[in-house]
Amino acid sequence: MEEKLIARLESAVTRLEALSTGFRSGVVPGIDVETVSDPSIVAFDDLIGQYLGRVLSAAEKIGGQVLEATKILQEAFNVQKELLIKTKQTQKPDVAGLAEFLKPLNGVIMKANKLTEGRRSDFFNHLKSAADSLSALKWIAYTGKECGMSMPIAHVEESWQMAEFYNNKILVEYKSKDPNHSEWAKAIKELYLPGLRDYVKSNYPLGPVWSPTGKPAAAPPTTRTPGAPAPPPPPPASLFSSESSQASSSRPKEGMAAVFQEISSGKPVTAGLRKVTDDMKTKNREDRTGVVGTSEKGRTDTSTFSKSGPPKLELQMGRKWVVENQIGKKQMVIDDCDAKQSVYVYGCKDSVLQIQGKVNNITVDKCTKMGVVFTDVVAACEIVNCNGVEVQCQGSAPTISVDNTAGCQLYLSKESLGASITTAKSSEINVLVPGAEPDGDWLQGEHALPQQFVHVFKDGRFETTPVSHSGG
Repeated sequence: MEEKLIARLESAVTRLEALSTGFRSGVVPGIDVETVSDPSIVAFDDLIGQYLGRVLSAAEKIGGQVLEATKILQEAFNVQKELLIKTKQTQKPDVAGLAEFLKPLNGVIMKANKLTEGRRSDFFNHLKSAADSLSALKWIAYTGKECGMSMPIAHVEESWQMAEFYNNKILVEYKSKDPNHSEWAKAIKELYLPGLRDYVKSNYPLGPVWSPTGKPAAAPPTTRTPGAPAPPPPPPASLFSSESSQASSSRPKEGMAAVFQEISSGKPVTAGLRKVTDDMKTKNREDRTGVVGTSEKGRTDTSTFSKSGPPKLELQMGRKWVVENQIGKKQMVIDDCDAKQSVYVYGCKDSVLQIQGKVNNITVDKCTKMGVVFTDVVAACEIVNCNGVEVQCQGSAPTISVDNTAGCQLYLSKESLGASITTAKSSEINVLVPGAEPDGDWLQGEHALPQQFVHVFKDGRFETTPVSHSGG
């Protein structure tokens, strides 16, 4: 309570100093005092001071990549504040002008997304939560029912739901390990719900308010020869695209489009083909006898070595089992483990791993046709970016999450029937539970998790329900 009061007092002092000097920190030059003191801008300052300050305080205690992501989050909110100020002195732009107007915000969002790319870090859930949450700031692009976006309040709520998947993982993982991480996760949620949502509800429920008497919005830069007619307007593009629009007619054709263009050009289809002479035919070449040699010298067994790197199965720093780049290994076993250790499986294919004992956390990342059998897990079992995997729990597991995976079979024991299963951007997820009889067939208890949903706009918001098929 004291921290919130101090943050609000500091925000009030900053505003008073800005009014007395005619300048305001974080405000672009050329903005008058009347715009600076607008109630909606003052309320946004309160939002930053009350909610964002708490997130930043928790991130400073954690440091590293979490602090870096939080500073990008802070930068994004500062950019939104500048855009809100500009809307009060700018006329409503067209689609091209709006894309140019939103470029600064788009640049910060791209910077946050880059932190989540590459090798998965230990703080991937923090980075993903911060990056995905920034889509909530795109509510400022709402221009009406025709724009294809949800209304601002609903957009903020829906955008946070994408980030909450990873935010909940942080709360589960650090529940009894480090309170600073839990505080960060709780603070970033409150920044959006109720923070940003209530701000938008109170000030911009129908979208940003543009000035009818303000200056025209800056148009995107164009280059043309003096005296030449103006080029036609570009086709509509995403307001948050990082690349400028390019006319499709000026792009070179690729793939099958190039083939069909060549055929329809009227030129002989065999023009440019090389003539195959008799000495070029395989049956007439002396170096191609069709006999397979028996020498194995110099051959490499590619079935046991991944292009990503050498295979690994080792315990690192006494806390993390790493299983990487294993191909065709069906007898891998981890038996010397305890509840404080985690298991990370990465880049494996056509292999089976048995984990005999209780571990803290299991992550299966970028694996294909991989089988994992484990006894007990304390926090969660996560399947991410996989294809055709099978996971069997022989003991207990409080949480199982499946993210960006195509094809996953989950086998649950009677002890793990109460597990919370979370799925996102995944398909073909089947859960098999034991039958009523002790020796019953697994297939008698097979359940397919829904991957199709129906969204209906009702009472001012969207209601989502799974698609139900007849005979299901």
